Amino acid sequence: MRISVDVQMQYQFPQPNTVALVLEAAHAPGQEIVSASMNLGDATVDRIAGDCGVGERIWARVGTQMTLHYQALIDITRPAIDLSQMRAAQLHELPAEAAPYIRPSRYVQSDKFVSFVGKRFGDLQGGAKVAAIRDWIEKNLSYVPGASDSDTNVLETFAGRAGVCRDYAHLFCAMVRAAQIPARMASSYGPDVRPQDFHAVAEVWLDGAWHMVDATGMCGAENMALVAVGRDAYDVAFMESQAPATLINQSVSVIRV
Repeated sequence: MRISVDVQMQYQFPQPNTVALVLEAAHAPGQEIVSASMNLGDATVDRIAGDCGVGERIWARVGTQMTLHYQALIDITRPAIDLSQMRAAQLHELPAEAAPYIRPSRYVQSDKFVSFVGKRFGDLQGGAKVAAIRDWIEKNLSYVPGASDSDTNVLETFAGRAGVCRDYAHLFCAMVRAAQIPARMASSYGPDVRPQDFHAVAEVWLDGAWHMVDATGMCGAENMALVAVGRDAYDVAFMESQAPATLINQSVSVIRV
């Protein structure tokens, strides 16, 4: 499946500024970048590898205003997956790239969910447990824009039973990590995301590889473009600014072509 991504952003700052940007689709297994362009006007740009070597992070030195236009055509080649049939690794089998993602992190206090996950999903194993966690979250949370903010942690989401994609992904990662299965946050683009925006999902380590999972139910692995991965939303934020940032305009459009 081929998707077209178009992102336009305009922000204002009180003084010349340096921003970190993570919003380009990654060169990663299961997807091919057919074409891509990033226009940041007269900004000075430096690039470094993203976390775990997935995608790139852009350092952009800008003036008091930043105007950005990113366009890409991406072929998604990864198949739809059946998590329930996949095997979870034993702890001693985990490779270095997966082992860190069984630990709690800033927004994902997975250690607080060990008891709940044990009682609610304890009779399940491996991918069947992961699939059940995904389904429980989709059924029990309400997708409510404005129900959370950038400081909301997973305990607050669990108590309030409402949030946006970021909160769904955090809760999924927390419960899966509590089951001693590696799970990490991922940013993505998906044509079925409503409202259209940058989309937070997760990746889970099963059958010796990472697999994308959207606990909101809006997207499948076969129609998402991966951007970046990390421990939680702190690692995959689309923009970080040293100076206070005032939004002038921002739009994200993702369509099938």
